[in-house]
Amino acid sequence: MIESELKIINKLGLHARAASKFVSCASRFGSKIEVGKDEQWVDGKSIMSVMMLAAGQGSTLTLRADGRDEAEATEAIHDLVNDFFGEGE
Repeated sequence: MIESELKIINKLGLHARAASKFVSCASRFGSKIEVGKDEQWVDGKSIMSVMMLAAGQGSTLTLRADGRDEAEATEAIHDLVNDFFGEGE
């Protein structure tokens, strides 16, 4: 299992479109993906669960990936978040 921190840096935070992109990215992998904020853990492949985290700009999330492609999943999700979910700065 790989556990890492993600800082939400895009202006609108983890809003509907960003959450959708997060879930789409996570769903490409066979590994179990979980996301945590303030002791609350959710399924990273569930749009409703990810949106319920209400992660605004500046929030720090913890990402857990567990499975055969956990390294690739972790890297892809970090790349997505660090690219401002493709929304520009």
